[in-house]
Amino acid sequence: MDKEFWASFSHDPRDAQYQSMRASDQDRGVVQQALTEGYADGRLDREEFDERMDRATQARTLGELAPIVSDLVAPTRLTPSRSGLAHATPDEIHRRAVAAWRSDVREAAAGFLIPSLICLVIWSLVMWGEFFWPGFVMLGTGINLLQTAIRRDDLIASHERKLERKQAKELGQPWKPNDKASE
Repeated sequence: MDKEFWASFSHDPRDAQYQSMRASDQDRGVVQQALTEGYADGRLDREEFDERMDRATQARTLGELAPIVSDLVAPTRLTPSRSGLAHATPDEIHRRAVAAWRSDVREAAAGFLIPSLICLVIWSLVMWGEFFWPGFVMLGTGINLLQTAIRRDDLIASHERKLERKQAKELGQPWKPNDKASE
């Protein structure tokens, strides 16, 4: 009930970034409904109900609405986004993009080393001195490693765009790329 209650607002009035935002009729209606239920349950007397209804009707910002019902609705914590990108700065997004590229390099290195070593061991045990067929495996997997290392800036920019898109989704906004190359 409590999570559903706070989700009924256009934006969570407990969140500091939305407290100065103008309240809509729908937002005031959510508070008035909670007050009505509180009065019906006997948690408010008539005088307090009337006073809070007046405050809800006169509220101009979302920040004014939360205190009116704070003792009627359990104070569930704001749930941070899973990836924590909602309030990330451009520098933080860049740091995460660089970390993602480093992870790509590690994966490409493992994708090169593991099959190459397995093939080298098999070749050295079974066919030592004959045709060096592990070279084909090393060439194929090495291309991916080389490409990942050389295209550093492109891959970081790609990761940044993905993170910006994810951030916009968490904030409920349309995504607009920051640079012309990504359009």
